[in-house]
Amino acid sequence: MTTAFDPIDLAGTRLANRIALAPMTRSRAHGPGNSPTSSTAEYYAQRASAGLVITEGVQPSVVGQGYPDTPGLHSAEQIAAWRKVTDAVHAKGGRIFAQLMHAGRIGHPDLLPDGLINVAPSAVAAAGQVYTHEGPKPFVTPQALSEDQIRVTIGEFVSAARNAVEAGFDGVELHGANGYLIHQFLAPNSNVRTDGWGGSVEGRIRFAVEVTKAVVAEIGPERTAIRLSPGNPYNDIAEPEPQPTYTALVAALEPLGLAYLHVLEGSPEQREFTLQLRKSFSGTFILNAATEGPTGPDALALVEDGTADLISYGALFLANPDLPARLRAGGPYNTPDPATFFGGDDRGYTDYPALDA
Repeated sequence: MTTAFDPIDLAGTRLANRIALAPMTRSRAHGPGNSPTSSTAEYYAQRASAGLVITEGVQPSVVGQGYPDTPGLHSAEQIAAWRKVTDAVHAKGGRIFAQLMHAGRIGHPDLLPDGLINVAPSAVAAAGQVYTHEGPKPFVTPQALSEDQIRVTIGEFVSAARNAVEAGFDGVELHGANGYLIHQFLAPNSNVRTDGWGGSVEGRIRFAVEVTKAVVAEIGPERTAIRLSPGNPYNDIAEPEPQPTYTALVAALEPLGLAYLHVLEGSPEQREFTLQLRKSFSGTFILNAATEGPTGPDALALVEDGTADLISYGALFLANPDLPARLRAGGPYNTPDPATFFGGDDRGYTDYPALDA
């Protein structure tokens, strides 16, 4: 029987186990120009015993930033800073993918330089607020991307993917989940376009497909992956009937030979559809499983029964840098501190103790 502690081949890259560090925003890119720091390198190196480390969302362009102090991959200084992170992870025997995340309409002009305004598929503001250095502020109505601007944005993803390879990453994960730009194109309430980039299932999946194809053409399918969250209402997304959209999307992505498909479940009731997506994707399937509370040890059984090839852990891995060893031992587990999830110094970042401490 296959277990989560067995190695697996990921499109030609050997992973030591089937436990992944899920991407988690930490808002600690305090280096020059929103660059990661030596603490970032320590944070990811501490978690390098994961079969696969997936970074926090990294903006592919200046206008793609959605939160304070999140890192980018669009400048020379950011590339150099990320190289120190990837070197640290590889020195510990780990594998690391950069998650490329364009926030789209989620963000605020106060977080952007030079009078830029947030962009999106359509000029539809998200309900709610975003945190800025001046405190919470309502989301603004974004600028609807023109067709030419869509092409430029695709190019920004491609450039960031190329930068990721230069920075030493083993690959990139395109963030198509959680209400950010790719997801905004997929959802009918945030994409009200009537041209070829909206108006139908085929139109709404087009951006996700074309971004993925362009990145594959630049860095290869073995280095390209995507994360999806069908029906996830986060960031004011409404997908009342997600199945046709995601069935069509995965069918379009399947021939590309991606390194993996990463699915974030919104609720346990979605498991049947998760299994449908699993069957329709022949490559490696990573699941951020919906459970009661944060994903816990019980999710390892989903590897054993074939539901997924890898299980990704968020909050539990945040608080337990040696999570694979703790899962194998059956605990004990450090408790995550939500007060230190976002921003701040190394407290709640690099100071969670390992078992051998």
